[in-house]
Amino acid sequence: MLLLVLPAVVFALVTWQVVADGPLLRLDADASRALVHPDRFSQLLSDLGNVQVALPVLAVALGYVAWRGRAAGAGRWWLPPLAAVVLMALVPAVVVPLKEWTARPGTPVVPPGTGYFPSGHTATAAVAYGSATLLLLPWLRSPAARRVLVAGCTALVLGVSYGLVRHGWHWPLDVVASWCLSTVLLAALSLVLSRSTRRSSSGTPSSRSGPSSPTTSSGPAARARSRGWRTSRSSSSSSGSPGSW
Repeated sequence: MLLLVLPAVVFALVTWQVVADGPLLRLDADASRALVHPDRFSQLLSDLGNVQVALPVLAVALGYVAWRGRAAGAGRWWLPPLAAVVLMALVPAVVVPLKEWTARPGTPVVPPGTGYFPSGHTATAAVAYGSATLLLLPWLRSPAARRVLVAGCTALVLGVSYGLVRHGWHWPLDVVASWCLSTVLLAALSLVLSRSTRRSSSGTPSSRSGPSSPTTSSGPAARARSRGWRTSRSSSSSSGSPGSW
């Protein structure tokens, strides 16, 4: 719940500062001047947040998880991939209206214009790579593999964020706002995935215990069968036959 509330509060505060042209924007401009140094490396890093790069990565993860879930006979195997697709579709549905509403100008490096808040590249990278990570984590058995996956996702998102600020494509607060927004979206996806996993596991009989035996039922019919079984066993024992059981 904290991952839903705290980033949402920070996002609201940053957005308020941008709309009201608050004092935080002066610190933002100072940080941008200190960090901006356009070069080829920062451009390559920022390109990792392009839709043409991030979406194919997510598509591969979607296909793999759907294939593994269906092959394993998981209940509602289609729900995690579908939830990730819906979440990815929410990114432009949320970011584009915010860009138009805030109408924030870009840094001195970019051509004159508005619509730079929040950063769409940062949100695309965070949600695409983050969703792929959340989908793949349950299918990795090794804790080391999980740590590597999470570290790789974090490095990609931070790399895109650094590249955008370093090259001057975005103000630092544009990126911070997208971090907050993406954290809320990914936390919601995590809740959906965890509930889906619990429902799937509760609806599947345990491989050790298997389905319940009829003789362990507690209904009236089960008690009648139990009495009949004891009577049959008693009569079988008295006649010396092995009985029907």
